[in-house]
Amino acid sequence: LKLKTVLDADLLKCQEDIEEITDSADKQLAIEKKLKEIQDIWDVATFEFAHWKNRGEVILSGTSVSETIEALEESQSALIQMLTQRHVTPFKRDAEEWLKKLSETNEVLEGWIKVQMLWMSLEAVFTGGDIARQMPADTRVFMKVNKEWTTRLMNKAKDVQLVTDCCQNEYIKNMLPSMFIDLNKCQKALDGYLEQKRKKFPRFYFVSNPALLLILSQGSDKEAVQGAFPKVFDAVSHCEFQG
Repeated sequence: LKLKTVLDADLLKCQEDIEEITDSADKQLAIEKKLKEIQDIWDVATFEFAHWKNRGEVILSGTSVSETIEALEESQSALIQMLTQRHVTPFKRDAEEWLKKLSETNEVLEGWIKVQMLWMSLEAVFTGGDIARQMPADTRVFMKVNKEWTTRLMNKAKDVQLVTDCCQNEYIKNMLPSMFIDLNKCQKALDGYLEQKRKKFPRFYFVSNPALLLILSQGSDKEAVQGAFPKVFDAVSHCEFQG
C-alpha cells in the first residue's frame, strides 16, 4: 500500500465510517484476548488436595478452593460484561458456553464445599466413641457416606484433577446432593441428641456444641474431660475421682 494510493482514495470523506470500523476491530480484539485468557486459565486449573488427620488426602485444600472460587467469580463477571457489548457477536457463542460451564462449575463446587465441611465436622463423632454407639442408625448413614467420600468421590477427583472436568463429572455431580442430604440428616440427629443431653443436665447449655461433643464422646475417660469442668462449673478447675 503506497501513500499515493491512500491520498487518492480521499479517505477523509469516509472518516467516521473508518473510525467506527477500526474502533470495532480494537474492541473485538480486546474481547478475543480476554476470552482466550479465560480459556487458558480453566483449561489447566486443577484442584489441590490436603490431608485430614490420618485419613490421607481426602479433602480439597481450603486455600486452593478459596482462590478457585474467587477466580471463578472473576471469570464469570468478565464474561457477563463481555456479553453486554455489541461487538461480542463473533465470539458470542463461545462466551455463552464458557459462562454456562463456569456457572455450573461454581454451583457444583459450592455444594462440594458444603458436603466437605459437614463430613469434617461429623467424622470424629460417627467414626468411634460413645456417641456413635448411642446413635447406631445415624452412624450407619454416616459410614455409608464416609466410604463413598473417601474411597470413591475423592479418588475420582484426584484422577480427573481439572476443576471444570471434576465439577462436570456425572458421578461427582450426582453424588454430592445425596451426600449432603444424608449428612444433613446426621447433623440434625446430632443436634437433637445434644439438646436432649442439655435438657437432662442444663449446665451443658453453657458450653458450645464442639465442647459438648468432646465431653460426651470422652465421657468414659475421667481424665480426658478434666478440661471441661471450668466451662461447666464456676470456680472449679479440676476434680478428683474416687473408686
